[in-house]
Amino acid sequence: MSEDNPFDHNDIDDVIHGRLRLGVMAYLSAVSPAVFGELREKVGATDGNLSTHLKKLEEAGYVRQEKLFVGKKPQTRVHLTDKGRKAWLVWIRRMEAIMKAAE
Repeated sequence: MSEDNPFDHNDIDDVIHGRLRLGVMAYLSAVSPAVFGELREKVGATDGNLSTHLKKLEEAGYVRQEKLFVGKKPQTRVHLTDKGRKAWLVWIRRMEAIMKAAE
């Protein structure tokens, strides 16, 4: 974070900052793991759209998907990783710094 320019937006994590990914990270920060269908409903996404965004978060190491069976039904659980939680907290601090500078 730039101390001499509190409005510097260059160090905002673009992986998190996308609108749907932001919702995913926010939800998982409170509820992890989340079942795929539950997460889809909470962030208002389609299966395909959510899958695409989860792949991007997974490639960054921010989430981990676990595929298992509950009874005879397949279930995907999405976990926020330690790296993801740290990145989320850094993102929040950056947004707070920008908002404080704007007061």
